[in-house]
Amino acid sequence: MPTTSLKLPDDLKKRAVAAAKRQGITTHVFMAEAIRTAATVAEDRARFVVEARAARNEMLKSGLGFDADEVHAYVRARAAGKATGQPKAKPWRG
Repeated sequence: MPTTSLKLPDDLKKRAVAAAKRQGITTHVFMAEAIRTAATVAEDRARFVVEARAARNEMLKSGLGFDADEVHAYVRARAAGKATGQPKAKPWRG
């Protein structure tokens, strides 16, 4: 495993050390896990943006979209455990 040097401001290093101690892990493990988590979040966000752009392009191409109020009602019903039909895509162009 390659070694990487990481220069941290004193206050941040102290916070990392204290947080690691509270979790019962080494500072190294704490920092490595923080970097792993940040990388995963960044990758997930990048994937989300790619998928959102593709969905937008498909919507523009097809001229179909979903009514926001219907989508919100659907999500609220599902969150409440109610069986409900999925909203239907509709033409949105005038």
